[in-house]
Amino acid sequence: MGDQSSTPTPSVSVSFFVFYLLIIFLHLAQVETKPQRPKCPKEFLCSNRSIPTFPFTNKSLPHCGLFKLGCNVVSGRPTLELDSKLYNTIYVGEEDFVMLSDPVLSDHLKNRSCDSFNLNSSTSFTNSSSISFEVPAVQFLFLFKCNQGSSHHSRQKIDDYFAGYKSYRKCKNFTLYYKESHHIIPKNKVPKDCSLVQLPFDNSTKSNDLFEELSPEIIFFWKLSENCSECHYRGGQCQSDSNNNFKCLEENRNMIGKKRKADVNGITRKTNKSSSKVKLILITVLCSLALVIFMSSVLVFARRHYNTSKVGGFSSFFSKQDIERSSKYLGVPIFSFSELQKVTNNFDPSKELGEGGFGTVYRGKLRDGREVAVKRLYERNCKRMEQFVNEIEILTRLRHRNLVTLYGCSSRNSRSLLLVYEYIPNGTLADHLHGERAKHKSLTWPIRINIAIETANALAYLHASDIIHRDVKTANILLDCNFAVKVADFGLSRLFPIDVTHVSTMPQGTPGYFDPEYYDCYKLTDKSDVYSFGVVLVELISSMPAVDMDRDSHEINLANFALNRIQATAFDALIDPSLGFGTDPEVTRMTTLMAELAFRCLQPRKDMRPTMYDVLESLLDIQGGESGFAKCPPSRELEEVLMKKNKFATSPNSVIEKWICSTSTTRNSV
Repeated sequence: MGDQSSTPTPSVSVSFFVFYLLIIFLHLAQVETKPQRPKCPKEFLCSNRSIPTFPFTNKSLPHCGLFKLGCNVVSGRPTLELDSKLYNTIYVGEEDFVMLSDPVLSDHLKNRSCDSFNLNSSTSFTNSSSISFEVPAVQFLFLFKCNQGSSHHSRQKIDDYFAGYKSYRKCKNFTLYYKESHHIIPKNKVPKDCSLVQLPFDNSTKSNDLFEELSPEIIFFWKLSENCSECHYRGGQCQSDSNNNFKCLEENRNMIGKKRKADVNGITRKTNKSSSKVKLILITVLCSLALVIFMSSVLVFARRHYNTSKVGGFSSFFSKQDIERSSKYLGVPIFSFSELQKVTNNFDPSKELGEGGFGTVYRGKLRDGREVAVKRLYERNCKRMEQFVNEIEILTRLRHRNLVTLYGCSSRNSRSLLLVYEYIPNGTLADHLHGERAKHKSLTWPIRINIAIETANALAYLHASDIIHRDVKTANILLDCNFAVKVADFGLSRLFPIDVTHVSTMPQGTPGYFDPEYYDCYKLTDKSDVYSFGVVLVELISSMPAVDMDRDSHEINLANFALNRIQATAFDALIDPSLGFGTDPEVTRMTTLMAELAFRCLQPRKDMRPTMYDVLESLLDIQGGESGFAKCPPSRELEEVLMKKNKFATSPNSVIEKWICSTSTTRNSV
């Protein structure tokens, strides 16, 4: 009895709580209702073109973003005003770049007008404390515009000065000198009758006609400041004061209320106030009753369990860590920041497993004994938040033995964005092919072809699930102790609808693996993954890296190197001889066929490339052949997805009957 009397009785606690709510209720009943800002839509429309929100907005909702877009009724394209100049937008998407076209320059170039050279396009836009811009200078051609009205001696002197430059002499009052390089002569050394003009050009066009080389299109990249990202996710509006210092404008309801008072008459205002007060009173009463019932139940529960609790009853039952661990975000468990900080020894550099473009991965061990890889994303802004959410959403809807498993994540409100994966102990394929582990020469040919098949299995499963990986490379193919594949890193992945043929996006990923069609039309398809996988196949048969600056300039990318060798049937200059090429007939056959398959994957046009399922079947045929290897059919997960979508004419029974796991193949055989 003595112990129980020390516990707060429900009646006393409830009385205090009701009294507290009554005070709040009386205060709120006297406060004028504060109108809300209009909600920001998920997207804006311009002639059936959808434009994502923040940092974009339209002129009618200026608080929703930093870029104010209009809509060109004639072209049906959005327009963008930057530094008091109006541009037509060619691409506006969810990525951190915008592709623009200068309409004035476009007209001049079409008319082959020398007025084109009176426009000096800028390589920069005005930065603010909310957002900064980068316009790569590589998009611009630097021309020197020299006055022709000077004497013959002066003109000769200028010609001598620009010896080695191309010249354009068809304009009446000036001559243009330029080079197709980005070396700029310092302004103080330019002859006094000449001035520097910068105009965008298309570096893919090879022509002696200057007007064909020039282009009205430019790409600029934008980056939000940390302050602006945090402000936006709190629901505020990014602004700058007169000194360009950042300030976050929270929703100033009083100011909005005053504006609305000026727009309505007194009678309407009183009616709205009365109606709003009634609604507020009803909501407050209902919330108060619900909270009283909830708190009463909790206190009664705590009192009953007070004597049985060994750690302090009520406070231990609702410990912060238990609440965090019991909750989920997008279907995966939430780990507290402090727990992940502890298992990684405060993100000790000695526990680093690797470092990528978006974060650092650390090794750790959870309390339940599971070894994990904890990825800590760089920074904390809207771009990282998008990748954080995207990877969780992708991995929670997928189940495949050759895809890495996501154990959980940190709260999205945590001081760092953290993702927790299963730990794969044997490093990456890139490390085994041309990294520290390559010196052990553990990747024999049977292991390599199994790696190719299992990776193709995983990618075919992704495509059948309407997902594009977007960053297929050997550094994202993890290997366990038995050299089984785990494809990782889905931060750039995208869901794509079944009824569309492409997803417009910025070419992101890793140099050496880019689909060349990215640069032509900015259209991403599942065939982009096929191209990247073609590079992986070449790495497997050659042991060469995807990019090597020591190769000839036109063959720095392994894809170009491989295409040239395969077209010339110079397989001996491509395939790693240590695999048995040229000495083992069966290895020679399989590596040659894999090179030919890679050639099909690396075709510049996507419609000439096979699907990932076709690639998988070709690899299985290559492995089966006359080698005596057990031929492993597509994975059970892949076939189940294909059958659900009626893409695979095989009965469930036959699928189960012919299922043979590729892991049964001896991986360490020579």
